[in-house]
Amino acid sequence: MIMEIGVIGSGSFGTALAILAAENSNHVTIFAREKEIVDSIEKDHTNPLFLPDIKLPTTLRAKSIDDLLESNIPNFIWAIPSQFTREVAEKYRKTLETKSILIATKGIEISTGQLMLDVLKDVCTAKYSVLSGPSFAKELAMKRPTVTTIASFSSALAKSWQEALSTDYFRTYTSEDMIGLEVGGSVKNVIAIASGIADGLKLGSNTKAAIITRGLAEITRFGLIYGAKRETFIGLSGLGDLVLTCSGDESRNNQVGQKLAEGLSIDEIIGSMKMIAEGVPTSKAVYLAATERGVEMPICEEVYKIIYEKKDVKGSIRDLMLRPLKEEKPY
Repeated sequence: MIMEIGVIGSGSFGTALAILAAENSNHVTIFAREKEIVDSIEKDHTNPLFLPDIKLPTTLRAKSIDDLLESNIPNFIWAIPSQFTREVAEKYRKTLETKSILIATKGIEISTGQLMLDVLKDVCTAKYSVLSGPSFAKELAMKRPTVTTIASFSSALAKSWQEALSTDYFRTYTSEDMIGLEVGGSVKNVIAIASGIADGLKLGSNTKAAIITRGLAEITRFGLIYGAKRETFIGLSGLGDLVLTCSGDESRNNQVGQKLAEGLSIDEIIGSMKMIAEGVPTSKAVYLAATERGVEMPICEEVYKIIYEKKDVKGSIRDLMLRPLKEEKPY
């Protein structure tokens, strides 16, 4: 099924999804804040800031994000960073009302503890779906086989996005658990920072395996409080995305952890990165939400303390290892 799609957000993942959608014969327009990106996509078919080495389809169009005010496109992919989602949605609310919106942003709003679905629903009434799963933007743009999940309140709506995006290198499954997909896609970024710290300290495979396994338990506990289905977290948007983000060389969140282990401050790290590492703001959002809701999340708590309270990374590892002994539970 051919769709007319607007991609809101021109970062690496938004651009990769735009490439995918355009190459699958959909009519696709990227709405970008940066004039440099708009001009380059239109003239040279490249995104010079976020995917400079990838040639974009000649059918892919680009416009200024302010052109959304006059747009009547019926379908949108939402790829705005989490902490800017409410602000951008409020500005273009009239355009977004009643449209079909596929949320590709992974994060939790710090001020409210809300997932992106709830943030957007606060602003406008639309037909929402969520995409999540192990998918580095650059590898997707390079057409390396990638598998994700699309969830929606409507199975027909999820299937329409599934058909519009699936290709011989991008396969999607459908689900009804939008909350589970959002939680898995968000909290894994915090665990990936912890994994990066372990990598930076050269702590080895035992430590990595422990972080991934107990990190999955934390994600599951957190998700259940929000109303997610437990089985979602052993799937692509749970375990799959967690393993990728904790282990892959392209993981910005893992890179943040490695630099923290080297002794760099979070301000130095963020200042050196072109793209947002969602695990940094999400660590604060998760810490505040988990504290308020009484959810035990020791790994995420230590990541928050390292970033926002400047706790020594080795002290965090020691405190995690010396927690009271207990029976293992998967969540």
